[in-house]
Amino acid sequence: MHLSLLDMWNQMSWFPRGIVFIMIIMSVWSLGVSMNKWWKIRRAQRETRKFAPEFSRFLQEEQMEGAIALATKYKKSHVARTLANALEEIKPLLTDKSITVADINSCERAIERNVMIIQSELKRGLGVLGTVGATAPFVGLLGTTLGIVNAFSGMAASGGSAGMAAVSAGIAEALITTAFGLLVAIPAVWLFNYFQTKLEFLVVEMTYSGKELVDYLIHGVGHEFGRSTFTKDFPAKVTAGSGHISK
Repeated sequence: MHLSLLDMWNQMSWFPRGIVFIMIIMSVWSLGVSMNKWWKIRRAQRETRKFAPEFSRFLQEEQMEGAIALATKYKKSHVARTLANALEEIKPLLTDKSITVADINSCERAIERNVMIIQSELKRGLGVLGTVGATAPFVGLLGTTLGIVNAFSGMAASGGSAGMAAVSAGIAEALITTAFGLLVAIPAVWLFNYFQTKLEFLVVEMTYSGKELVDYLIHGVGHEFGRSTFTKDFPAKVTAGSGHISK
């Protein structure tokens, strides 16, 4: 006896059909979250590649007002957002270079806060992928278990006269939900791990850039603006092109 997928679907009871519909919703949801996350990360990296060399040039020329305005302009760049809010806090002090150790500590704390906030925003939606990847196989297994119970219940009700063909058809129908569960879970797990790794790279970029800016400002205490290695290494480190800073 040969049954196509359409025949199996037509013979399904309401419960396994409901399981399939739930998994379709889970699949569409995880795909939508993945596409949105991919686009945001891509846009952030693209703006960062534009922002890094321009920002470094402003610092080399000691144009702090221009550097702050530039960081404020690139609102989608994770690195620009990290630096912009910190520089805004000490903006009045940058004009006359009267920066103290307390001011630098304040800037460093602002950078840490910005990194935590942006990291939280970047992680938004990953819980959906993790939940779908972890639960989809079990949802499919639930449909399979009840389908097998129904198949054997039908065989028992017929007194065993239905034969193995009828039982095999029922079991095959029940296993469809497990197959659907695996089809939904495997891409979700892959995407979760991919975005988790990507976000770790972005956090490293933000942390590195923030620490380098603090080092640059420390040089400013001694009125040595423009002599920090930050202005030389910042563009190359952030725009390595591989999604993370180069070593």
